[in-house]
Amino acid sequence: MRQVLRVIAAAALTVILVACAPEAGDSAGTDAAPAADTRTFEWKLVTTWPKNLPALGTAPERLADIVGEMSAGRFQIKVYAAGELVPAFEVFDAVAEGSAEMGHGAAYYWRGKAPIAAIFATVPFGLNAQEMNGWLHYGGGLELWRELYEPFGVVPLAAGNSGVQMAGWFNKEINSLEDLQGLKMRIPGIGGEVLERAGGVPVAMPGSEIFTSLQTGVIVAAELVGHYNDLALGLQEIAQYYYYPGWHEPGPAIEALVNREAWDSLPTDLRVMLETACRAVNQDMLDEFTARNATALRTLVEEHGVDVRRLPDDVLARFAEFSDDVLDETAATDELSQRILDSYRAFQGSVREYHAITEQSYLDTRAGVDG
Repeated sequence: MRQVLRVIAAAALTVILVACAPEAGDSAGTDAAPAADTRTFEWKLVTTWPKNLPALGTAPERLADIVGEMSAGRFQIKVYAAGELVPAFEVFDAVAEGSAEMGHGAAYYWRGKAPIAAIFATVPFGLNAQEMNGWLHYGGGLELWRELYEPFGVVPLAAGNSGVQMAGWFNKEINSLEDLQGLKMRIPGIGGEVLERAGGVPVAMPGSEIFTSLQTGVIVAAELVGHYNDLALGLQEIAQYYYYPGWHEPGPAIEALVNREAWDSLPTDLRVMLETACRAVNQDMLDEFTARNATALRTLVEEHGVDVRRLPDDVLARFAEFSDDVLDETAATDELSQRILDSYRAFQGSVREYHAITEQSYLDTRAGVDG
């Protein structure tokens, strides 16, 4: 995997060098090109993830490696896991204040600062990973994201995606909405508000606290990501039921945060390297999750006997209704929030029609043939 990332980095660096080279027609008599900027930069990157958590926790390390190699050592980034420099949920503040130049996390953790921010992580029953990347990079999403974070002095970039997640681990069967009444569950973002409207009690906590909280009964259910990370944390040892589909997180974007002053201080070539590295890690994380989740699911079922179940259709239908209500109320708070939701929904409507006869049609057809 690191070799693949090195190839990507080398190709990007070649493009940068070619673009910066003088044109063939330049002569010795013309003004000399400006001297290359040889300044070096050492940045701190804080994350919301436990140290070495597969994919999520290792992605910022990969990002730092790519930037270091592309820049031939001019740009060094030191990564700090959750709690090593700042607590998991203080990453945004650390970057905004400049105590760390970069952060790596998910936008729904900052819902208290800007409620609509959760859209830039994921929306229940919303865009999947492929669609989310399309909206961000070619549908105007990234520009809106940066407009939202501008008052905080923070620049966001997409830097990962897990793909469709699981609904979570439960120590109680879910057969109807009645079974959710008073149920304490670790679940962030808009999904947490939907659970609350359904009668549950959402609990915010870093991923590193989930195992102990489930084990001691502080919570009765929890979602993290999916099979790969859940297996790594050993959640199958303390939870009885494993529910799907991941209605609340169909394609969560993971973000890199950059302090605005630090961003502006970078020479153009290093800024391009950082953006290129984020794009590489963004795709690499999804590739890793796609491959590792498939293997981890078999391990959970075949070696650990995990009871995998589907949430009832009527529960999912009510979740969808509650989600629309939360989104409408959030967007109504200000003009920018409404523009963000309108853009998201317009893109989803367009891509839904396209995927109905492409991706979805193919998957339905394949299932029929396989069956």
